[in-house]
This record gives sequence, C-alpha cells and structure tokens, in this order.
Amino acid sequence: MIHRAPRHASRGIRPHGFTLIELLVVIAIVALLVGILLPALAGARQAARNTACAARLQQLGVALQGYLTDFKDHLPQVVIQSDGEQRVIASLFGGKKGSLPAFGINEFGVERRPLNQYLNINPFPPDASSEPQTAEPFRSPCDRGGDIPFIGRVESMYNLLGSSYALNDHDLRGDAFSTLIPPSGGRLPFVLRPDKTWVIAPHPIYNYQESGDRGMIQWYNQRTVAATILYLDLHVAGPVTVPPGVQNTTVDYTFLPVP
Repeated sequence: MIHRAPRHASRGIRPHGFTLIELLVVIAIVALLVGILLPALAGARQAARNTACAARLQQLGVALQGYLTDFKDHLPQVVIQSDGEQRVIASLFGGKKGSLPAFGINEFGVERRPLNQYLNINPFPPDASSEPQTAEPFRSPCDRGGDIPFIGRVESMYNLLGSSYALNDHDLRGDAFSTLIPPSGGRLPFVLRPDKTWVIAPHPIYNYQESGDRGMIQWYNQRTVAATILYLDLHVAGPVTVPPGVQNTTVDYTFLPVP
C-alpha cells in the first residue's frame, strides 16, 4: 500500500512571524512617520500655548478697561520708597508674590497688586500670610523664563516676579526712560497711537533692554524672540517679532507715547 505525503508537506510552509528584513522595513516606516509627525505635534502644542497666552492678555485687557474706568487715565501702579524716593514698580501691577527679594516683589502679593481686584482670582490670602499664592491670569503658558541680570537663568518669570507679563513703564534704554507711567507715579501721558503703543506684554518685550540679551527665544517659537501684545486701545495681536538691540519702535509696536 502506497502512502502519500500530506498535500501541504510538498509546499514550503512559511513560519509564523516576520522575517528580519520585514521587521527592519516596519521599523524604518515607523521612524519616518515619527520624524514627520513629531514636529507637527510640537508646532500644534506651541500654537495652542500661543492662543492661550493671547486669551490671557484679552482677559487682562477687560480688567484694565474696568480699572481705567474707575481710575481715569491712570494705569495700575504700586509706588514704593526706594533710596529715599518714590518709585513705581511696574511688575507689581498684578499677579502674586514673586521670589525676588527686592522692590517689594516678594512682599506685594495677590491682596495688594491693584489689577487683581478686577479679575476672578480666588482666594485672596493676605500678603502677610505665608499661604501659597496663585494668580493664573498672569501666568503665560509660554513662559520659559530667561537670563536675568545679576540673577542668572530662571525657569519662570511668573515665579520670579509674580507675573509672566510686564507693564509698559519704561523703554529699552533703561528704567530711567519712563513711557506710560511717570517715574513717581501718576496719569498717562498723551499717546499719539493707542493702537500701536503696547501696554501689557510678556517679558520678552524687554529681552534686549540696554542692548542685552535675556535669552527668551523659546517663549513663542524656536527661531526668534517674540511677544504677544495688549495695546493701549485694548486689542491683542501677535506673537510679533522683537528685534535685537534698542528698537523702541518697530512696524508692529512702540514703547513710546509719541514715536
């Protein structure tokens, strides 16, 4: 009796799984897709942060409008005694206590920073309290800190100063050159172009003060220093490029009441 081999025995039975070449092809395809998708995802995340920062500035603009209604032609300001003279510290316009032990930054917190009263910031712990403070409207999701003179690298301007945002009180030549607030406090000056004069912006707007470089290039993109801006007419635009050097007026904004 003749026994025939099973029909499939004469065929090459392929083992289960992938060959080495097939695995290498799959790995190469996955690596290619990751290389394509990761920059796109990073760009999408940055765009989302930029949009959130602009929304924070719009929120601050609404609060500022209420403040200007109650205190006509006066920006929110805190005046302290420094070296026997009265001096406006623009960083105290709003936010929380910062960690910097100078100019009242670590003393004036949520309770006494004037613009806070026009925002929904809760709770309001007394400044004398040691309770942790938060003031989310003043925290930019783009905040990456910077290289601060006499301090070094910090990871967050919000933690250092209590706010990711600055008030336009002086121009890029230095603190002595006042803009929208007189050195000892007071009313807004005449402003020729409220639609071009910035009033609140993130700290990269001061990146090149006195021809320095505070290393704030990564706030809005990886290529240039930039800032999203709240203008004195209360519209928000940006991010716009902050050019190197002492350039108080650009095509996008000006520090000066009369450029």
